[in-house]
Amino acid sequence: MRDFWKRFKRNRGAVAGLAILVLVILIAILAPLLFPQSPWKMVQRPFLPPLTMEALPLGTDALGRNVLSGLAYGAQVSLLIGLVSTVVSLLIGIPIGALAGYFGGIVDDALMRFTEFFQTVPNFALAIVLVAIFEPSVQSIIGAIAIVSWPPVARLVRGEVLSLRSREYVEAAILSGQKNSTIIWRQILPNTLSPIIVLASLMVATAILLESSLSFLGLGDPNLMSWGYMIGAARTVIRQAWWLSFFPGFAILVTVLALNLIGEGLNDALNPRLSRKGK
Repeated sequence: MRDFWKRFKRNRGAVAGLAILVLVILIAILAPLLFPQSPWKMVQRPFLPPLTMEALPLGTDALGRNVLSGLAYGAQVSLLIGLVSTVVSLLIGIPIGALAGYFGGIVDDALMRFTEFFQTVPNFALAIVLVAIFEPSVQSIIGAIAIVSWPPVARLVRGEVLSLRSREYVEAAILSGQKNSTIIWRQILPNTLSPIIVLASLMVATAILLESSLSFLGLGDPNLMSWGYMIGAARTVIRQAWWLSFFPGFAILVTVLALNLIGEGLNDALNPRLSRKGK
């Protein structure tokens, strides 16, 4: 663990990304304490510019709502959907990739054709269709993002399992009579965690962008404030009130950038040999 942290700290960008992400998480957790009032409540006159009032440093939107409060509560929605949808994607993709890589043959062909079926449709288009069918809600958004995000996980795990399938310790486990499920979950998958962790950090960033895009189009949960909703609601008044789209857009940019920097740092820390060869 100490060696991992030492390698991770060498990447200054990753450390900066981690600090930013921790700050965003703290804001999301403390949002109800920092802003006891609902982010939907009108607190001042509409279109109050930033830095006009001390109590409203980022101004108000078209309905007189606190922009800073909306950003804080929007962080909750973005992080929740990003994390949960990534976990669901892993729960779908890892077993499919592991079974395909371990058994090969017909099983591999069938599972990979099934995976390719989901990759033939553009991710964003499929997500829009799924959310529209099941009506916009947190559950439908998480499900839609998970469904369009699991194929890369399955392909990554399949490739890793294929490379580990012929290792001596796996063959020894087979000869000792261990069950296939035991070999997959105890012998093979623990050795594939490094690339999966790196991919998962990048998937969270992608999920946040997808959720923001869906909310921008009006397909977000109507009962929850999100960064994408804030940008979508401000697109018709961008010339009149530039700050309404700038601040939530900046929040998305910073959060996604932080997650990508963390992913790069994790890759360097978990795969030091590969990172050195790349350099």
